[in-house]
Amino acid sequence: MRTKLHHWKVIATGLILFDAAAMIFSYFFGLWLRFDFQYTNIPIEYLSAYARFLPWYLAAAVIFFWFMRMYRGIWRFAGLFEFLRYGSASLTASIAHAVCITVFFQRMPFSYYIVGAAMQFILLVGVRFSYRFILDGFRKKEDAGNEGQRAMIIGAGAAGRNVIRELQQSEKMKCKPCCIIDDNSNKWGRFIDGIPVVGGRESIPSNAKKFNVNQIYFCIPTIAAREKKEILDICNETGCSLKSLPGIYQLANDEVLVSRLKPVAVEDLLGREPIRVDMEGTFQYIKGKTILVTGGGGSIGSELCRQIAAHDPKQLIIFDIYENNAYAIEQELRRNRPELNLTVLIGSVRDSRRINQVFELYHPDIVYHAAAHKHVPLMEYSPNEAIKNNVVGTYKTAYAALTHGTQRFVLISTDKAVNPTNIMGASKRLCEMVIQSMDAVSKSGRIDILPFIHAHKDKVIYGQKVYDPVDHMAAEGGKIKIESVKNKERTGTQFVAVRFGNVLGSNGSVIPLFQNQIAEGGPVTVTHPEITRFFMTIPEAVSLVLQAGANAWGGEIFVLDMGEPIKIDTLARNLIKLSGLKPDEDIEIQYTGLRPGEKLYEEKLMAEEGLKKTDNELIYIGKPIPFDVETFLQQLEELAKASYENSPDIVEMVEEIVTTFHPVGEKPGNQESKDMTQKNKQQENKPARTPVLNYDEQWVKEYKEQHGTDPSFF
Repeated sequence: MRTKLHHWKVIATGLILFDAAAMIFSYFFGLWLRFDFQYTNIPIEYLSAYARFLPWYLAAAVIFFWFMRMYRGIWRFAGLFEFLRYGSASLTASIAHAVCITVFFQRMPFSYYIVGAAMQFILLVGVRFSYRFILDGFRKKEDAGNEGQRAMIIGAGAAGRNVIRELQQSEKMKCKPCCIIDDNSNKWGRFIDGIPVVGGRESIPSNAKKFNVNQIYFCIPTIAAREKKEILDICNETGCSLKSLPGIYQLANDEVLVSRLKPVAVEDLLGREPIRVDMEGTFQYIKGKTILVTGGGGSIGSELCRQIAAHDPKQLIIFDIYENNAYAIEQELRRNRPELNLTVLIGSVRDSRRINQVFELYHPDIVYHAAAHKHVPLMEYSPNEAIKNNVVGTYKTAYAALTHGTQRFVLISTDKAVNPTNIMGASKRLCEMVIQSMDAVSKSGRIDILPFIHAHKDKVIYGQKVYDPVDHMAAEGGKIKIESVKNKERTGTQFVAVRFGNVLGSNGSVIPLFQNQIAEGGPVTVTHPEITRFFMTIPEAVSLVLQAGANAWGGEIFVLDMGEPIKIDTLARNLIKLSGLKPDEDIEIQYTGLRPGEKLYEEKLMAEEGLKKTDNELIYIGKPIPFDVETFLQQLEELAKASYENSPDIVEMVEEIVTTFHPVGEKPGNQESKDMTQKNKQQENKPARTPVLNYDEQWVKEYKEQHGTDPSFF
């Protein structure tokens, strides 16, 4: 059987022969030099000692070099480490040579030891590095003929050095580092691996032109977010493609490689540090709990499920009406968390019986309510659907949580609920009011004031006590109040809302839209040149939601300080630049005008809500706005009925309830509903429709007597 002879073994054999010849020549050269290059002048005793000792030295040195791995290196990547290792091996061999020949054979001339050792070092180390130098020379000639990819490195630190070396050594990287930018003026005019440090951030545009670069590698993993944004804004002006290191952990793990570089993400341009939340206590709260996530297949819902699944819940229940999303997150979690007790259910939060069935079967300890219609223009055309899904769906889910002993209920809200100008934002403000009302009811024990929007036989209707009222929060004078109970004992369900801005990369956000438009060659559509929005990342949003669930006392609206608002026009232009293109030249930007219900800016809090600090300086609590809970619940009952009847006046009804709601422009949804009014009037004399659900007749009779309406519309 033939054994394959590896190329490196051939190289190793050649190096052994070369090393032997080099050692023979080196010490003979030292002796020869001492006697003025005259062989006949060398004393016979020196030649005899040299000749008798050399075979022993060669054998011992080659064995020593083998154990020092001097014959197993990959010479094209030889660097400082190899240089020091080979140098120390040669020096050790030279010291052994001097000691042994002097002790056992003959004391030699001083120049013999010094010149022989130096020549041996030069030959042994030089031949090993010559391959790399020759290879680098060929590569530089090749690069000179191929100016396609030229890179500017931002950062003259350890990360930048590693990236430069990989670019120089890799055969696959067809990119030549040309210059380095660093704000430390002490480094200007100096070199790293032959690449000059040419100046600070202000010189980026001029040096990009001077060195004709078309790629910029951002290699400062420790920089603050705001400072990084300032540098990246300057880089964007060059039109070069940008890539960045993910973060400091790459440097700590010695993973600073070109392959680790990623295209600069839009979140890098937000100009603020990511929110830092101490999640240890939060995850301890989640551990061992049964947790329900409604809308669990969506952007926020699915990330909630991922974070919860990683911290040992007793059971995770995903509830979503869209089976494709639910299936996708189910498969991901089952693949990555096989030990997880996972249940995935399909259903609508608008279906009272389905929601109550889920609560009766699984009795969740914590509910994260992410199910909602969120698209502003679409809801303007279908306002009744916004009320049905967002408001009624939230009410029914919260009602089920209250009556089944759930510990905490967390509503996912939005900054569009602040002074809303569209029905989607107004519906989310109504959801917040639902949560505040439910929390007040939970504190007071006045469950009797809740309208029967669930439209089926709830246990509480028949007098079955499902939880104990909280004595110290009992009603005063027949009315209940909205207030905080922090630092007081609580036994009922705690309801809380979490409000944040636009989530980067979520379903329906502008980022995927812009990216698709850029990929198609444009145009990129922006509604208005001055429109601004607050942005946050999905992990930031989820961390806030989870912490709210762990720290809620009831009735709060948690708000994230999202920094300064970002112009959507700036965001679009930056995305185009990050793609290596020029706005208005390579990709056209078109302004399409504000869409129905859209406003130029969003607010984080209504002025009258105020702010209260938490332990995290970036998280605040809005003080609940007091309102008459009983009056609101009566209005809510009428609103729900109107929405299921597809009322043409639904927006006006919402305006009466949400006093901060000020619709802008023509309401397309209203107009569509009003167009149906005449048709509906023509059908008034027709026989009444058959109820959708087959209710218990006695219960329907009791409901009609108490409320004056047929509950079948639910």
